[in-house]
Amino acid sequence: MAYTVTRPRLTLAEKIYLPSIVAGLLITLKHMLRLLTGQTKVTMQYPEQKWDAQMPDWYRGAPTLVSNEFGRDKCVGCQLCEFICPPRAITIHPEEIPADERWGKVEKRPKTFDIDMIRCIYCGLCEEVCPEQAIYLRKDYSITGLTRAEMVHDIHKLRELGGEMPGLVNKWNEKK
Repeated sequence: MAYTVTRPRLTLAEKIYLPSIVAGLLITLKHMLRLLTGQTKVTMQYPEQKWDAQMPDWYRGAPTLVSNEFGRDKCVGCQLCEFICPPRAITIHPEEIPADERWGKVEKRPKTFDIDMIRCIYCGLCEEVCPEQAIYLRKDYSITGLTRAEMVHDIHKLRELGGEMPGLVNKWNEKK
């Protein structure tokens, strides 16, 4: 059974969309007045202006490796960050430290440590799971590269970006 729906009769102003045009112009005028009085901010002009000064404390950026104040790696090559990484962006190949070296008790260190920044989702799980606090998320949101190979950060690039982080590292503690 079919129902017949009658259309409402439109006035002349409604037929030529006059109320809709006036409503749109009023919204535009309201936004312009807010902008002129300083109640609204303008879009940031990205290359010239950056968010660096206004980055919140909870912001999670790109992961990097840090070393202690003596220049030694904090990473023990435990591979926990590799195992917990949801998109599998981290690849670690550990190697043994020879027993005759000073820090032979440590067992292993990372031979290679790669993070594919294209795959990384900046979740921060790698930072949370690290027992030696060797991996940190820096406050960087502008990570670029011309090729896929440039977006894979190796251990040298990660150390360069991470820098130093002072503090006790269990790996280098001689009492352990």
